[in-house]
Amino acid sequence: MRKPFHAAMLILLVTGLFITAGCSTTTRNISTEEEIHYDEAYDFSDKKVIVDGLVEPLIARYRNSGDGYRPVAIVYPIANRTSEHIDTTGISDDIRGRLINGGIFRFLNEAQRGNIAQELDYQRNSGMVARDQIKQAKQSGAKYILSGTLRSIEKEEPKGIRLKKKKMNYYSLNLQLTDVETGLIDWTHSVDLAREASKPIIGW
Repeated sequence: MRKPFHAAMLILLVTGLFITAGCSTTTRNISTEEEIHYDEAYDFSDKKVIVDGLVEPLIARYRNSGDGYRPVAIVYPIANRTSEHIDTTGISDDIRGRLINGGIFRFLNEAQRGNIAQELDYQRNSGMVARDQIKQAKQSGAKYILSGTLRSIEKEEPKGIRLKKKKMNYYSLNLQLTDVETGLIDWTHSVDLAREASKPIIGW
């Protein structure tokens, strides 16, 4: 009678070990250059593709002008017209950084305008700053507004008897450069992404 009992206990022990191993959390470092997708939704790999696709044509356009002029621009938020919660500020921040480091544009720091005004007021009125150290406000005006819109289309397979269901997401980000003085769009470009995911009807 003891042998079946011991065998049952051994089976339960081995099964418990497998369950514990399967439920344990594992982590690993991955390269930000590596393209990884777990489903059809927008992810961090897509941001790099979008930024590369938008920045390179813009840099080429103004680098070929040959006059060495670096126009001043201001970034307005990229409008998210998708059904997903996508932080588009990460896209616009990367675009701005690439354009600055590419030596093509200079950008106004809109987010710091309030802090700049506060610091100037402190220098002038606090009495704590030497007169020859007080800065005079000589802020630049933007020549261009850089703005964009992110849109998406979602498609699913129609209902039917199948083991897997396919879903496709299509993303399009349009970027444009508007001349502040004339209101004319001086440049525009778009990048498109499409991804299809096949998921089992029954799964974890």
